[in-house]
Amino acid sequence: MIELALSNWVVRALILIAIFGAVALIVFAVSNTATRRLRVARELERLGGEVGGKSTESLTQQRNEGMWARMVKRIEAGGLDLSDTAESEIAKLLRSAGYMSATAPRIYTLVRLILIFVLPGLYILLTLSQPEPPTLMRLYFTCAILAVFGLYAPNLFVRAKADRRRQEIINGFPDCLDLMLVCVEAGLGLEAALDRVGREMVSSHPRISALLTETTLLMRAGANREDAMRKLAERASVDEIRSFTTLLIQSDKLGTSLATTLRVYASEMREARRLRAEEKAHRLPVLISIPLVVFMLPAMIGVLTLPAIVLTIREVVPALTGS
Repeated sequence: MIELALSNWVVRALILIAIFGAVALIVFAVSNTATRRLRVARELERLGGEVGGKSTESLTQQRNEGMWARMVKRIEAGGLDLSDTAESEIAKLLRSAGYMSATAPRIYTLVRLILIFVLPGLYILLTLSQPEPPTLMRLYFTCAILAVFGLYAPNLFVRAKADRRRQEIINGFPDCLDLMLVCVEAGLGLEAALDRVGREMVSSHPRISALLTETTLLMRAGANREDAMRKLAERASVDEIRSFTTLLIQSDKLGTSLATTLRVYASEMREARRLRAEEKAHRLPVLISIPLVVFMLPAMIGVLTLPAIVLTIREVVPALTGS
C-alpha cells in the first residue's frame, strides 16, 4: 500500500483529501460540542417567545425565505449547528452590509464552509485533467491556500459591501435632510415628512429611501417615535444617522424646533462632505507621486542624460585613452 501511494499521485491525492476531511470532521465535532449550550439557550428563548401563540417569525418571512435559508434549516435539522460563538458580531457586520435576515449569520457560516471544500476540490479536479500531475507538496499547499481563501473571502466581500453601502448613505443623506427640511417647513409632521422623502428618493438614493420607508411603516404600526428612530439607527449602522436620530429624539423630548434642528444638521453634514472631498483632493498629489517616481522619473533621467553619455563615449573616452 505504501509503495502504491509513493508511485501513484492519484492515491496520494485521495489520501490527502481523506486526511483533510478527517481533520475537518474533528473540528466540526468540537465546534458542535462547544456550541451545544448556546443552541439550547437559543431554543429556550425561541420557545419562550412563542408562549401565548406569538411566534418570533412572521408568516411573510416564512413565505419569502430564500433557498439558502431553507438549506440552513435542513442542515441544522440534520444535527449540524451553523451558529457561531461571535454570532452577534457577524450579525452586526451583515446588517451594516444590508443583510437584515435573521438567518443571515448562519447562511454566512454555511457559505464559508462550502467554499473551504469547493475551492480545493475544483483545483484537484483541474489537476486530474492535466497530463502531468503536480507534486504532493504543491498539491497540499495549493489546497491549503485555497481553503484559507474560501474561509476569508466571504468576510472580505461583506466588508467591502458594507463600506460601499455606508459611503452611499453618507453621500446621499444631506440631500435627504434638505428634502425633509422643506417638508417640515411646509407644515408636515415628522412621520409624513419621512414618508414623503422616502417616496421621493426611490430613484436617486434607494438605500436611504428603504430605511425611511421602513421607519414610517414602523411608526404606523404603533411604535413610538423614539423606538422607531433607534431602529433606524440600528438598521443603517452609520454614525451620521445615529447622531441624526439622537438629535431628533432629544429635539422631540425638549420641544425644540424640528426645522431648526434639521437645518443645522444638514449644514453640518454638507460641510463634512465638502471636507471629505477636499481630503481626497489633497491626497491626489501623494498618490500621483508613486507612478511618477516609478515610471516617469527614470525615463526623464534617461532622456536628459543620454546626450551627455553619448558625447562622453564619443569624445571624452577616446581623448583619455589617446586613441
